[in-house]
Amino acid sequence: MYSQILVPTDGSPASDAAIEHAIDLARHYDARLHALYVVDGAAYSTLEAGADIVVEALESEGKEATRRVADAAADAGVDSETTVATGTAYRSIRDYVDENDIDVIVMGTHGRKGLDRYLLGSVTERVVRTSDVPVLTVRQPADE
Repeated sequence: MYSQILVPTDGSPASDAAIEHAIDLARHYDARLHALYVVDGAAYSTLEAGADIVVEALESEGKEATRRVADAAADAGVDSETTVATGTAYRSIRDYVDENDIDVIVMGTHGRKGLDRYLLGSVTERVVRTSDVPVLTVRQPADE
């Protein structure tokens, strides 16, 4: 049923919960797991100074977040691929789905907090509304 599974991550606890589900699904279907982190540099472009530094830090964070997914997938015997992309998060996720023949997206229901969430809106909600493939949403455990 599923041969290509996408798990977008932002390194948050909600993403971690989704990663567990995505790995389990990939193992069950013998599917390839794709870990995607999206750097939205436009959100920080209004900074007068230091926008490049912020974007570089986010790219580094993205490499670490996707590496953690790849490590967890390898521990579970799941084949994986990691990507750090730049753009608007929900659009980049949709583009990735189209370019990589993704069958299902697994995402957390809570990611960024505070000002980021207020300014950017809910990425998961936009993906659910606009995706052409099924989206499995995973709620962050209440104790986190």
